[in-house]
Amino acid sequence: MPILEMAVSLVKSLYWEVFPPMSTCRVYCTPVFHDGLLYVLGGCSETGLPLDTAEVLDIESQTWTQLPPLPTARAGASAVALGGQVMVMGGMDGQQSPLSSVEVYNPDEGKWERKASLGQPSMGITSLEKDGKVYALGGMAADTTPQALVRVYEPEKDQWQPLTSMPTPRYGAASFLRGNKIYVLGIWIKPTRTSRMRVKRADFAAGCLGGRVIVAGGLGNQPSPLSSVESYNPVKRSWEYAAPMPSPRCSCSPLQTPNMLFLIGGVAQGPSNAVEALCLRETV
Repeated sequence: MPILEMAVSLVKSLYWEVFPPMSTCRVYCTPVFHDGLLYVLGGCSETGLPLDTAEVLDIESQTWTQLPPLPTARAGASAVALGGQVMVMGGMDGQQSPLSSVEVYNPDEGKWERKASLGQPSMGITSLEKDGKVYALGGMAADTTPQALVRVYEPEKDQWQPLTSMPTPRYGAASFLRGNKIYVLGIWIKPTRTSRMRVKRADFAAGCLGGRVIVAGGLGNQPSPLSSVESYNPVKRSWEYAAPMPSPRCSCSPLQTPNMLFLIGGVAQGPSNAVEALCLRETV
């Protein structure tokens, strides 16, 4: 059996787990998952202004804890776990201008600390940690132009260094590690009869579970957000319906773990405080 087919065949079912709601309704927030803790940082409130609120969910005990506020209110930021700490960078301020500021939360001390700024203000950065360093890629400048910037942060020096720019400027892209390489994706696929989703949707969340591409929620032809979820089976080359979202939403903040796709906040009638995860149950 081919490796891809084996990966897809591992999926017995996809099911939703509903977590306690956040204390703050928010959209365009920034999630980070580390050591069983789900951090949710910033975002936009019902007034459309960036938030400085931060909270953390202990997945095992299902309890939320309020954290000290961010030194800088921000939405559309990027964040990574770095040596047991949480680093948040960039995003948008109350004047809808990109930020260059960077801040780190130390759970042991229970406080935020400002770090060296990115240099160039950016929102919609994609970032990841590799070998104790943080890579910040792409983003959007104040003139709404996508950036090709690549920057690396060295904690020991508290310093950002520029690297060779990406061939393609990108905003709101996805990035991941495979071996010793960083992949940055912004995918556009020309629809075909087999690749078209069953439901037309925009502003949806996406991820990957069990070798399948997952799309959830978003906006369709109706004024209310969608609850439908689809799974793309690369072996059959077709989309299949999966269990619908418990809370229909668009503009969710997705967070991928190996066996879970978290959908955090977003918009229902207004900003939402819902936290739900599509989970993978695997056969042995």
